[in-house]
Amino acid sequence: MKQELTASKVFSTDTVMDTFRQLLWEVSNAISSVVAGKVSLDRINDFLHNTELLDAYVDEHVHEESALHREEIGFQNAKFTWEVKQDTDSSERNFVLHAQDRIVFKDKAINLIIGPTGSGKTSVLMALLGEMHCLTSNTPGSWFNLPRHKGVAYAAQESWIQNDTIKANILFDSVFDEERYQKVIHQCCLEHDLSLFEASDNTEVGELGVTLSGGQKARITLARAIYSNAEILLLDDVFAALDIHTAKWIVEKCFRGDLVKGRTILLVTHNLALTAPLADYIVSVDLDGRLTGEETSGSKSAYVQEQIRKDEEHLEKLEKLESEDAPVDPTADEKTQKTGKLIMEEEKEDGRVRWSTVAMYFKSLGGKHPIIYYLSFFVPMALSNLSIGMQSWYLGYWASQYAIYPASEVNILFHVGVYLSICLSSIFWHVFCRLVTGRGSLRASRTIHSRLMEAIFGSTFRWLDVTPKSRIITRATQDMNAIDGQLFRHIFLLWNIVSYMLIRLGGVVIYSPIFILPGIFLAIVAIWLSNVYMKAQVEIKREMSKARAPVLAHYGATIAGLPSIRAYGAQGQSIRESLVRIDHYSRAARTFHCLTRWIALRMDLMSTTFVSALAIYLFYVAHQSSAATGFSLNMGSEFVLPSPEICQIKPRIAAGFSGVVLMAVQCVNTIEIQSNSLERIKQYFGIEQEPKPTKEGEPPAYWPANGTLKVEHLSARYVKDGPEVLRDVSFEVQGGERIGIVGRTGAGKSSLTLALLRGIPTSGEVYYDGLPTSSLNLNALRSKVTIIPQVPELFNGTLRQNLDPFEEYDDATLNDALRAAGLQSIQTETEENRLTLDTTVSSGGANMSVGQRQILALARAIVRGSKLLILDEATSAIDYKTDAVIQQSLRNELGKDVTLITVAHRLQTVMDSDKIMVLEDGKIVEFDTPKVLIEQKSKLRSLVEESEDKDVLLAMVK
Repeated sequence: MKQELTASKVFSTDTVMDTFRQLLWEVSNAISSVVAGKVSLDRINDFLHNTELLDAYVDEHVHEESALHREEIGFQNAKFTWEVKQDTDSSERNFVLHAQDRIVFKDKAINLIIGPTGSGKTSVLMALLGEMHCLTSNTPGSWFNLPRHKGVAYAAQESWIQNDTIKANILFDSVFDEERYQKVIHQCCLEHDLSLFEASDNTEVGELGVTLSGGQKARITLARAIYSNAEILLLDDVFAALDIHTAKWIVEKCFRGDLVKGRTILLVTHNLALTAPLADYIVSVDLDGRLTGEETSGSKSAYVQEQIRKDEEHLEKLEKLESEDAPVDPTADEKTQKTGKLIMEEEKEDGRVRWSTVAMYFKSLGGKHPIIYYLSFFVPMALSNLSIGMQSWYLGYWASQYAIYPASEVNILFHVGVYLSICLSSIFWHVFCRLVTGRGSLRASRTIHSRLMEAIFGSTFRWLDVTPKSRIITRATQDMNAIDGQLFRHIFLLWNIVSYMLIRLGGVVIYSPIFILPGIFLAIVAIWLSNVYMKAQVEIKREMSKARAPVLAHYGATIAGLPSIRAYGAQGQSIRESLVRIDHYSRAARTFHCLTRWIALRMDLMSTTFVSALAIYLFYVAHQSSAATGFSLNMGSEFVLPSPEICQIKPRIAAGFSGVVLMAVQCVNTIEIQSNSLERIKQYFGIEQEPKPTKEGEPPAYWPANGTLKVEHLSARYVKDGPEVLRDVSFEVQGGERIGIVGRTGAGKSSLTLALLRGIPTSGEVYYDGLPTSSLNLNALRSKVTIIPQVPELFNGTLRQNLDPFEEYDDATLNDALRAAGLQSIQTETEENRLTLDTTVSSGGANMSVGQRQILALARAIVRGSKLLILDEATSAIDYKTDAVIQQSLRNELGKDVTLITVAHRLQTVMDSDKIMVLEDGKIVEFDTPKVLIEQKSKLRSLVEESEDKDVLLAMVK
């Protein structure tokens, strides 16, 4: 003890301890990474081992019973369910599909699958495809089979459309045959639709087919199945979205045509009157999921005969809901139509990131008091780094005392106290700075995220149509993550390094002033290298960001279309496409990391050269004292910033003055690269927005008192410079009136509903209960109008939460709404399968049929109690019997002052309306009571005359 503290001991020990401290930081970071990696691996492991897998969707079934019936399509004594585990929770619907008898579909013939809404017709196809779990797979005498070696094609009820051209959707990676392709187009009645596009079948359909009507999507999906070489076609309710003329065309040209001859067709349908003459075999599904099959060659069962009779009463159809929005000129400007391009190319800035982009972030950091914030940031950080520099200087000073005084006269406690005070000062200022900057970072992230969400939620319908969801998700996740973490962390490090570098430079200059010139030269070279590096790296980072969205888009599309992909056996094709997109992203990512190593190598070479030159100068030229030499070398080489982030940026590399210069350059580079995410988010701040709410736009509290609607000279278009989809439309509806709207494809039916809600640019005026809607806030207007689309959106939760998300109504009111919406007509006899308020609804209503979703959406509208209710093909997926119950309920349950506007393709649905509006080319060609229109030589009368249930429709009018 009491030994001398020499400079050699002090600075060598200091260097070793700094190296040890750096290693500890690296170990702590490694532990954190290992823990995070373990969590990710555990989640992947859980997914791989605990996720429900399908029993069979591959080419061969393993069951012995199925092998005995290899060439047959059907079931025997089989039960199927969606959940492999039977949940005892009463809120879960345990639907079971029963095939108690032997049911074998006719080979090389058309087979029908019929039944009421929600009975499980689609489940029959899903069971055959192996998408459901077979509960009786090990039961003797039980089997099910679909001979996949013959090839299977599937057209889903909710048409699966890829974000590609119409032609690519039909071919679906099949070999192109011009003659066969043209036949498919003709037989699926797509020729007229393609003529509406100047790019014809090379027109992009957008994400989920947003540019197509429901009928067009259904026919493209059907065309894909017909074009394929599959011998077995599974078609799920392909007629639901078609008008009677198109449906009859497909029956005559397609199902009686040469392309389906010799192929086995399983067709789910509500339209028995149209399809029964085609059928050789009919399978009926009751509400309890039980299957019965019968030949059509003999007398039909009473149930089938009754269904045919009812269908004949409701056969006449007009158009499908989305047809008007469709493909058409309405949704695309001239350039879009000519090129066939719909989805906008993702915008990408060129060159360096603009200062205005970074300034926006700094403004968000500072908040309301930026001067106070930045002073609280910069000053404490500078004081902290000054204290760190003082630690090395004081150790040298302490060691020099032993050269002046005997060891016994050096006051160790005093020096320890001073050194400890300097260390505590550094810690205090660093912690203070961390608290201030952490709060600023959180404030900036919240501000930018809020602006991003406001921009997205306030965007126009048009922008949402042409922007893939994957791009939006990338902005809200990947880009926001860069702002939350990397961006601010490197801004913090930059100031930390700059202040640290200035202090280091001061230490070197004091004892070795000649090295200020090499230091400046080093900085110039580093800046030059940085500029070369950044020109390439920023563009690569932009390409990485751009390449990520297609990967997510393909993943989402694949998940949405899994049943179709598996049915076609196209898993390999989907995987290959995914790998192509991942490879495109990986090429950019690999280049990004290679460039990082390129700059790191040059940084290390310059750092080593600078430190070596300084050491040679101090030892052999300057002849400085050991304390001064140790301090200078410490300042110039082997001192590491007390920050774990440095280890992440430049692990195991000396961070003296030379290293710090290069680290500062790298921080600037990283900030600019991460600012690319800020730049991409800032682009969304300028997207087209709907009008913002104003105080003047708030309606009176009593509004609306009734559903009176007055439209004057209303014209509309989907884009400001696009063609008009509504032309000088004028009409008036009294409160409580029921209005039916009919018209052919592109007539403007759905466009009118969007115009009433100001969803598209309009001119003219709409008055709702006396107030012009153009003067009202959009949220106020839309909250007072209820619209039910063909495929309504349901949310994950219970049925009660979907009907009453804000818990404003009691159960009696909700049950009354369900009854009025026609739920009782599709309820099963067994309690376990009945829909109740506690029934669980999965995201998007995926555990329910489309018809059931429409009934629940109608019930939600009844609960809401709006004075204006718009049904836009809201019952298109519901069987005729249930539709009749719903229409009767609407007549009796809605308030006398509630105006009901119904867009429908079933004349039965609108024939007893107070007035019927006939649209053609965006104009009203007829608008009067059904009786008046029938008595005249009107378009409505011609439609009725063509209908097979003319007498029934005329009786409704009388």
